[in-house]
Amino acid sequence: MNPMRVPRITKVSVNIGVGEGGQRLQLAEKALEMVTGMVPVRTLATSTNRDLGTRKGAPIGCKVTIRDSDTINAFLKDAFWVRQHTLPSYNFDASGNLSFGITDYTDFPGQKYDPDIGIFGMDVNVVLERPGHRVSRRRKQSRRVSASHRVGPEESRAWFSKSYNLKIVGYGEEAEDEDDEIDVPVDELPDNIKQAVE
Repeated sequence: MNPMRVPRITKVSVNIGVGEGGQRLQLAEKALEMVTGMVPVRTLATSTNRDLGTRKGAPIGCKVTIRDSDTINAFLKDAFWVRQHTLPSYNFDASGNLSFGITDYTDFPGQKYDPDIGIFGMDVNVVLERPGHRVSRRRKQSRRVSASHRVGPEESRAWFSKSYNLKIVGYGEEAEDEDDEIDVPVDELPDNIKQAVE
């Protein structure tokens, strides 16, 4: 196959949205550094929102961008392990990029709960492109990438399934209802829940 046609992961961004600055943001930065091994940068609010209590330019989160291929591979293996190598099909966008969430950083291998930090979830965004896609982003003589050279959601699902042994749920099959996974006899339930069930 032409090497220019082989898709590759160009970057993985991991972010934690806190919604405020101060000590809670510092704890989120510490949690993100523990998971990725990289120093995070702060993300700033792009607009003022009185309902949320944020103002434009105020720090409200942190993120890490991973570009090294070996680091990307190691991080994604752990992240997919946390998700039990199963992702819904709607996590893939029209450009073939993958986005999914991690509910707790302590789910990663080797991480333990720290009461001083608390619990933080994070969003993982994976960009899958073919070589040459940079021409659409460069400042001088930028060009549009043709549709035939872009990675679509179908190809992206197949690539991730093969490369990382992922199971894509909801694409051609029904996802299992979370309630169906819990099978506990009524006699073993607490009294307050038992009354609600009855």
